[in-house]
Amino acid sequence: MDTTMFDEELSDMDYQALSEFRYEIRRFMRFSEESARAAGLEPQQHQLLLALKGLSMQGNVTISALAERLQLRHHSTVELLDRMAEHGFVQRTRDTADQRRVLITLTTAGETVLRHLSLLHRTELRSAGPALVRTLEALTDHPTP
Repeated sequence: MDTTMFDEELSDMDYQALSEFRYEIRRFMRFSEESARAAGLEPQQHQLLLALKGLSMQGNVTISALAERLQLRHHSTVELLDRMAEHGFVQRTRDTADQRRVLITLTTAGETVLRHLSLLHRTELRSAGPALVRTLEALTDHPTP
């Protein structure tokens, strides 16, 4: 571990900006968690749907790709996918080019719930986003003494 970074000084403004940034992130995460639950999902299930949608723009989505995006172990991702498939939000198919690979896609029900939650999140970010940007700028733009 590089310990030279611990030799840097932090100003009171740095601490205040870090505190504000963490607060704004936590507020948004609480909003996100509560929105997911209100839609009948656990927050991790919402995150899976969002990751699946985002990854699908790049091509076929595998369990391994989802596990990486969610920062979960493969078996945990499989269990999460099992629950989501039971609810009819995702579908598994074998890759026609490589039968060993399982591809994951959103179903119409998954698309519907994700769209609803994404619209809510976009609206929340439009109101909370400026505060996040301000605190991030305070952390990255001003030099420490």
